[in-house]
Amino acid sequence: MATNSESITTSSKGKHHQTKKLIPWLFIAPHLVIFTIFFLIPVIFGIYVSFTDWDLFGVPTFVGLDNYKELFFQKDSTFYGQLRIGLLNTFKFVLFSVPFCIAVPLVLAAALNTKPKLGKIFQSIFYMPSLFAISAVVIIWTLIFNVNYGPINTMLNSNIPWTSTQPYAWVTLVVVTVWWTIGGNMVIYQAALNGIPKDYYEAADIDGANSIQKFLKITLPAIKGQILYTLVMTTIAQFNIYGQPLMLTGGGPADSTRVLLMYIQQNAFGSGQSIAGIASAMAVILGVCIMIVSAIQFKLLRKED
Repeated sequence: MATNSESITTSSKGKHHQTKKLIPWLFIAPHLVIFTIFFLIPVIFGIYVSFTDWDLFGVPTFVGLDNYKELFFQKDSTFYGQLRIGLLNTFKFVLFSVPFCIAVPLVLAAALNTKPKLGKIFQSIFYMPSLFAISAVVIIWTLIFNVNYGPINTMLNSNIPWTSTQPYAWVTLVVVTVWWTIGGNMVIYQAALNGIPKDYYEAADIDGANSIQKFLKITLPAIKGQILYTLVMTTIAQFNIYGQPLMLTGGGPADSTRVLLMYIQQNAFGSGQSIAGIASAMAVILGVCIMIVSAIQFKLLRKED
């Protein structure tokens, strides 16, 4: 009887242990289902489509590497030019916008950190634009940059066509993007700054350090992890630029702000017959570029740690 009782107890413990192991999976199951349906399956299908000739309606016809050969090697192809123009403009936007999206909120967060009560008020003000849809943001700034009655030209007593000439078109895109994204990075920096022990600054004051020296020697080293994190995430976000140039400049002037995602949308869903295979190949190339840049940045992050 004792043996049977011990066997039953052991069996119950085993079942209980298995049940406990299943509980975490039950919690993450909804996320895994959503991730699989809305991310993993579309990504795999998109990669497959990049090797096909497809118009979104019929059955995809497998063509192997033909789409990639046309994009990379057929110089007389329209898509060859689209890839180069789109990638070049996308990289330009990343290079123009990311430094400001990192530096401006960092400087503001450091400045407001010296005034805690005031800092919370301005943090809310700066964070507010990130709650708006990009369409609303662009409408606001289209009015601000209006050539005839916009407040910018009124203050400057000029008639600069901000969105239709260069280099002003790039200026408007960067300004709008920084204004829209500044709040998110600023919140991260302020949280990091609040975690720096106050005695660090007190010791620096005793040593006679000025504000710039304290910022360079104490603040930046203490939050380098957060800076590198925002650098990676901001870079990924800016590679996916679409709404700003679409609505603000229309890709102009002369396609100088037409980014790769605009060509992808045009080929996949534009007027006339859809060329989903080429569009998917472009998207895969953009994804590979993002992964390469992110991998370099993550390597930087690990090196710093």
